[in-house]
Amino acid sequence: MELELNKGSGIPLYKQVRNAITEKIRQGELPEGYRMPTERELSDQLKISRNTVSSAYRDLEKEGLILSHQGKGTFVSMDSREILEDEGYDRILRFVDLGLDEALSTGMEAKAFLKLVENRVSEKIHRLRNASAVYVECNTEQARSFAKQLAEGTNLTCEALTLQDLEEMSDETRLTLYNARVVVSTFNHVPEVMEAIQGFGKTVLGVAIHPDLRTMIRIARLPLSTRFAFVCISLEFREKVRDALMGAGLSDLDVIYTNTANEQELQELLFARDVILVSPGRYRDVVKVAKDKEIIPLLYNLDDGSLKTLKQRLLELNIV
Repeated sequence: MELELNKGSGIPLYKQVRNAITEKIRQGELPEGYRMPTERELSDQLKISRNTVSSAYRDLEKEGLILSHQGKGTFVSMDSREILEDEGYDRILRFVDLGLDEALSTGMEAKAFLKLVENRVSEKIHRLRNASAVYVECNTEQARSFAKQLAEGTNLTCEALTLQDLEEMSDETRLTLYNARVVVSTFNHVPEVMEAIQGFGKTVLGVAIHPDLRTMIRIARLPLSTRFAFVCISLEFREKVRDALMGAGLSDLDVIYTNTANEQELQELLFARDVILVSPGRYRDVVKVAKDKEIIPLLYNLDDGSLKTLKQRLLELNIV
């Protein structure tokens, strides 16, 4: 977890830490159930006192955004997003009230104000539906999945590309990028994407992703003696899943990872495993050779809060 502090701003450091963590939760970079660094780890990382981190954590816990469990660690609360969404709803209501008060003060009737708002919303929705985007990921599986989720969450027409597509830059990829109004990628890939398409003059926006929480809970509830296998297409996705399991406190699982395309080799490998974790792109392959095994699709999702922030950025940039 990376946080940026400005030690010369005059704002107390504990407030900066609290606000930075709150924003990462809001944007989905710290999903529900995420295990926070210990106070000592974070103080060492930021080169600030442990008491400063303690004060920030204490405030966050009072606000219901994180929870501490004795002997287990500190985790992002399962209710954190709901708490922040309620705050956002209240903030929007205040803006509506301000707008209505301003309209009434100029002599506009309430019905006319309502009609004005409805027309503006309809205009924005129409522009959103006629905009196109490209989603870039490190592997084909996630690129396609996230492009679909982005299209469903924003009404954008969305194409999927991989970092390798950008590196090879075929004529088809060039045309796809040329026709896009905006390029979207997971936060950690944004610098690579910006460098790869710097000659296209496109805006690159980042979004947060997180492992499907229900899937992680399902895995965590299985006996410690369970022998897992994880089957996927790309090595990049394998590493992402390995990191996700570690982040969820499941680093001690007995897991073997494979991306073999050989059916016989896959069948032999899965025979000695109890539960098969599988990426969406390999699900059919696994079902074909391991019908008698428990199979758990390992899914990632675009973060809801991050999608909301993205839509706001699209409006601010007049892309939609």
